[in-house]
Amino acid sequence: MDYQYVLETFKQKSILITGSTGFLAKIFVEKVLRVQPDVKQLYLLVRAEDEVEAAHRFQKEVIGKDVFRVLRETRGKSFESFVSEKVTPFAGNLCYENLGVKDSGLREEMWREVQIVINVAATTAFDERYDVALGINTTGAKRVLEFAKKCPKIEMLMQVSTAYVNGVKPEIIRETTLQFGEALNGRPGLDIETELKVVEEKLKELRAEGVTGKEERILMKQLGMKRSRMFGWPNTYVFTKALGEMILGQLREKVPVVILRPTIITSTYREPFPGWMEGTRTIDAVMAVYASGKLSCFLGDRNLVADVIPGDMVVNSMLVSIAAHLNQTADMPYHIGSSVRNPVQYSTMETCSIRYFTARPQIGSDGKPIIPREVPVFTDMESFRRYMTLRYKLPLQGLGLLNTICCQYFDRLYSRLTRQYNYVMRLVDIYEPYVFFRGRFDDWNTERLRGMMKQGSEEKKMLGFDPKDLEWEDYFMNVHIPGVVKYVF
Repeated sequence: MDYQYVLETFKQKSILITGSTGFLAKIFVEKVLRVQPDVKQLYLLVRAEDEVEAAHRFQKEVIGKDVFRVLRETRGKSFESFVSEKVTPFAGNLCYENLGVKDSGLREEMWREVQIVINVAATTAFDERYDVALGINTTGAKRVLEFAKKCPKIEMLMQVSTAYVNGVKPEIIRETTLQFGEALNGRPGLDIETELKVVEEKLKELRAEGVTGKEERILMKQLGMKRSRMFGWPNTYVFTKALGEMILGQLREKVPVVILRPTIITSTYREPFPGWMEGTRTIDAVMAVYASGKLSCFLGDRNLVADVIPGDMVVNSMLVSIAAHLNQTADMPYHIGSSVRNPVQYSTMETCSIRYFTARPQIGSDGKPIIPREVPVFTDMESFRRYMTLRYKLPLQGLGLLNTICCQYFDRLYSRLTRQYNYVMRLVDIYEPYVFFRGRFDDWNTERLRGMMKQGSEEKKMLGFDPKDLEWEDYFMNVHIPGVVKYVF
């Protein structure tokens, strides 16, 4: 395969894409429109109540974004008409039958025309409400498959998942499929219908008790984490994404299915231009707090590997895997990451952050530059909890005593600090499996996929997704951190 073969794959194709307002989907849509303008139609599912809202969200949250700058400049005055001709945004929702498409004419048109379905939609909050996460990540995948089965021309369903569905074991994690009903920890009784019933009964119980909306949200989040950890997954997000993969594996029948599992997706490396970013990833949240001078300590081992991969490399792997497997199922998933072929340590990211923000400090609210400073590092949970107890928990207990004596003066301060402390400790509980994650994701299948591509300069430029092409210090110093500062800060 060369890049021309891959691009020809998408000529006159009709493609349905869910999660179209998300970071990865926008890069995908822009890429297809730019490199294969002869694509027949892109149907973009936009979560909205009606077509007016869907059109508004599409204009504001998709083509209004800077990621479409190159395409807009290339097309000039014809940009709007080109997009209008090639892209059909529509209101829908993965939580409903037929993807919530109310327009029967459009629904039948998609059933008649769609050849490729790409499910990028997901709720990625680690501690999402269990009912919401199941509805989008699990049964949502089932509804996407059901919709694809109604398309007589269907040639592929691509499910974009996450490498972490196989857990956070301290070993080389293979590109294996998840077996239906098989828990990571071997615990019996994992059944998707049972999980849906657990959610239904819990909601009925809470509403009978008359809990507030806020209390219901908290308790449903707790339920998700409890059920996930019961079966060996660290959080609700990866658990429900794993269940979604299981559903596709069990029910796909004759629909060709390809599973793509990226690791931590970062800013674009090359296309449509270096450094485009949207939303705050975990590593960027730490970077933002550090740059603001508010990072008081760091939890984790600097020498551990951070498995990151630029967003455009993920999209390139999507394009190549679709071209390679059209009309045939890929029986093994693809890990799209860097930890095996070109690992980068957190210490590299830290060093680059110090260098960058020392040379280009952020400006504080007082108008003065914020100079990065060294912070204490905790490489195990025991020392971190001891630090938090001595520095925050015990002083809070003392403040609580004063609160009982002089409640009018201390009540607001005590409540605020207590909420902040509890929030930090909840985040630590959620992220602990990743902060000390010592595993690496094998990408043998992905390497075979790369091997199917001709390795010329045009292929690397247009469709490269080999992490060995990355020089990490240059990427962080000159691409990623400037992109985060521009698009996230």
